Amino acid sequence: MRTAYAINGSPRLERSNTAMLLAPFLKGMKQAGATFELCYSSQLQVKPCSCGKLYCWNDKPGECCLHHDMESLYPKLKQAEILVLATPVYIPLPGDFQNIINRLVALMDPVLEFRDGRTRIRFRGDVQIQQIVLVATSGWWELENLDTVVRIVEEIAKDASVEFAGALLRPHFSVMKKKGEVTQDGGSVLTAAHQAGYELVKEGWIAQETLETIRRPLISLEDFMSSA
Repeated sequence: MRTAYAINGSPRLERSNTAMLLAPFLKGMKQAGATFELCYSSQLQVKPCSCGKLYCWNDKPGECCLHHDMESLYPKLKQAEILVLATPVYIPLPGDFQNIINRLVALMDPVLEFRDGRTRIRFRGDVQIQQIVLVATSGWWELENLDTVVRIVEEIAKDASVEFAGALLRPHFSVMKKKGEVTQDGGSVLTAAHQAGYELVKEGWIAQETLETIRRPLISLEDFMSSA
């Protein structure tokens, strides 16, 4: 049975657009036989990394010098095979979520490698994470508005020498609902998100067709701009 840990970076918690897309994805994983745990970054007290000297690498490898909610998060992250990072675009990330991203360094082994023209490292031996998945939403019309967030999570996976297993991207999220109800197009996106979670666990990867269904335009740029 595969295990996953999901972090939702939206300050709006379960009421957020990000949560709306994340929920069917996690349900699809569960239906395929995986177990998961979900947390919200804004409900955790995680301070920014402030020691300035990589204490978790140089002094006591794997141990952070700051004592707060990240201490309880580290053991859960270590036990997960799939790390799901979910966030809205906040130019680029919400602050609390960014703090957690930065603090992942304590999970890394401080042994540098040079591969394909870049300096890389690996997760420590007691970290089970094999894949990292991104779930991201944006209010703007163009898919490219999510590029920076995708690049950040891709780099995290490459730096840690694990697989970036795909990105569930949903631009102009607001048009998925009308008068508070999910539209037919919105429903097809959520169904595809469920399929993506199922595929990841059952097949080990997410079909490109499934990802394209999630990210496809639901309205023309002209209509979006006129309504905005």
